[in-house]
Amino acid sequence: MKIQKWGAAAVAVAALSLVAGCTTGGGPSPTTGTSGTGTAAAPITLSFMGWGSPTEVSTYQAMIAQFEAKYPNVTVDYITSGATNDGFTTKLQTMFAAHQAPDVFYLQPESTMAYANDGWLWDMTDYVANNSVFDQSNVWAKALDMFRYDGTTPGVGAIYGLPKDIGPYALAYNVDMFKAAGIPLPDPKTPWTWDQYVTYAQKLTSGEGANKIYGSDTYSLESAVWSSGADWLNADHTQVTITDPKFTTAMQWVADLVLKYHVAPTPAEVTAEDQDTRFENGQLAMRGIGPWMQGPFWDNCKFNWDIMPWPVPQAGDTPATWYGSDGLAVSSQSAHPQEAANLAAFLAFNEDAQRTAMNAGQAIPNLVDMAQTEYLAMDKPPASKQVFLDIASDWGRRATQTYTYTSDWFNDFNTNAASVWEGSQTAVQFAAQEQPAMQSMLDAGIAESKQ
Repeated sequence: MKIQKWGAAAVAVAALSLVAGCTTGGGPSPTTGTSGTGTAAAPITLSFMGWGSPTEVSTYQAMIAQFEAKYPNVTVDYITSGATNDGFTTKLQTMFAAHQAPDVFYLQPESTMAYANDGWLWDMTDYVANNSVFDQSNVWAKALDMFRYDGTTPGVGAIYGLPKDIGPYALAYNVDMFKAAGIPLPDPKTPWTWDQYVTYAQKLTSGEGANKIYGSDTYSLESAVWSSGADWLNADHTQVTITDPKFTTAMQWVADLVLKYHVAPTPAEVTAEDQDTRFENGQLAMRGIGPWMQGPFWDNCKFNWDIMPWPVPQAGDTPATWYGSDGLAVSSQSAHPQEAANLAAFLAFNEDAQRTAMNAGQAIPNLVDMAQTEYLAMDKPPASKQVFLDIASDWGRRATQTYTYTSDWFNDFNTNAASVWEGSQTAVQFAAQEQPAMQSMLDAGIAESKQ
């Protein structure tokens, strides 16, 4: 296990006193249900660790209760590390170093390669092919492929995690504000152009100071870059390509929504006030949204809202956006990998569990047929739910950094891109300065993956 890549904090095993109920070592245990002699299976405890908002935690508590009802000999010890993933990796590393890893845990796509190479993950390929919990043909292929890895290339090969969800990132808008401004409601199948977006965002922007209403939130750079035919890296993910004029044009356009058109909040304003709150208060007309944001919007938005595709540079261009997912992985240290896989599969694919997550506004169903029927029929916004499904099935893309062994190059880009968002550098100037450092970090990650 190459624990040096995650930092010395990983071996601070004293912190493990707070981890109760984790299983350790060994191979498969008896299956759930009854033994070969007809007697009840022995009771076991599985540990499951993740993170999440209060809504996510309460949703998973309900889903775990459903699992325990179906598998009465299994008790789940649910461990949460906070509302975000800050510190999660260090905590997980510490637990693995002490052979006290959770049986099931959240797996970020960008960690899959390193964790698999380090031997942390139980290979779920045979389980997926032969399980009785779900039919993989009824699962979003983009979601399941997020956690494949063949030892060289992510997205193909063995399955090391099951998607806890798929998070297509669409563009939400305040329907009432659009109608009041005389703006035609978007066609969910035909994206606006960038020029249309700017024109309408200008119409929706008004006021000053604390009362200012912006037409646009901070725009998705992934959408702008990808719909322009550019990317951070080349096709085989070995070269940094941010100096491509298509990339710098897209990046500058995103910056100019603040700097030139004044239709989006400045970086300082974004830091000062949560953008979800700004949208819910009617001070943002358009806002990027994933399915996990539906529940809070149902509770807090006192206006009609919907979603639309992300705009494109020119009419006829193909829209693009990212979709996210975290996985449910089984630890290679688990004493009960089969039962742990049953837990992961239940949370990811059981109909009742998926319905619980859907009704909480936490996710679109991982089950394609449920998404296409029950989800689309829900009487809660957004009305254009099909946009989420189109992203999941068609024009959504996994983030570029999930294709590389480390994300240092991408983190460095995001840190230093502040100079463009604040206007001290143009996108062209920034890209020329930043590209060599990013390439060096990418090369180091590639070399590390081969060790």
